[in-house]
Amino acid sequence: MKIIKNEKLIARNGKIGNWVSLAALAVLGIGMYISFTQPELFTISLVCLLVGFIMTQIGMYMGNRWGRSPRRDEKIDTGLKGLHSDFSIYHYTTPVSHVLVGPAGVWVLLPYHQGGTVYFEKNRWKVRNGGFMQAYMTIFGQEGIGRPDLEANAEIASIKKHLAKKMDENAIPEIKALLVFTHDQVEIEAGEAPFPAVKLKQLKGFIREESKSRKLTSEQIQQINSLLEPS
Repeated sequence: MKIIKNEKLIARNGKIGNWVSLAALAVLGIGMYISFTQPELFTISLVCLLVGFIMTQIGMYMGNRWGRSPRRDEKIDTGLKGLHSDFSIYHYTTPVSHVLVGPAGVWVLLPYHQGGTVYFEKNRWKVRNGGFMQAYMTIFGQEGIGRPDLEANAEIASIKKHLAKKMDENAIPEIKALLVFTHDQVEIEAGEAPFPAVKLKQLKGFIREESKSRKLTSEQIQQINSLLEPS
């Protein structure tokens, strides 16, 4: 498998995340100092604490994506390790974060790091059974699951639009989305979810299974790769 990633973007955003986290600590420290030493400036202290908390969330958000090892792209690479050389995975070099091209077709991969039981119910993905620590981490650093269905549709549309600029729209192959849950302690109950979802350890097996009914010819793979590879 060929791995193409934007190392400069990853390094830059990782540094930004670190600096934002450090600045957040400084702002929180100032807020605490004011609250203890100058209680008459309570409003200023409160503003500092609020700003510091928001900066902490931003720093952790960026750290989870770009700074913390193993990063999301590294986890995906591990999950796909051993795939045939006909496959190429693109990280942060296309309009979407992660896209896989190969005999199984074109797949937008959306990684999530929620623990507990992830399930689809009433047109929404939800998380349960994470216990107190899961709830704590959701507030302080771990992202909520959001709307993977909307995100998947948006990323599919983004890749289609990108390819349509360079090739006939009728020649664009079907683009699919796959949710990949990377947490070691996660269970998935996809039910009637509009997009398939797998654990990280199931990722390679899923793609190999999709490859059995070959979706793209070698010529199509070469054409798509030529349009996605960074210049």
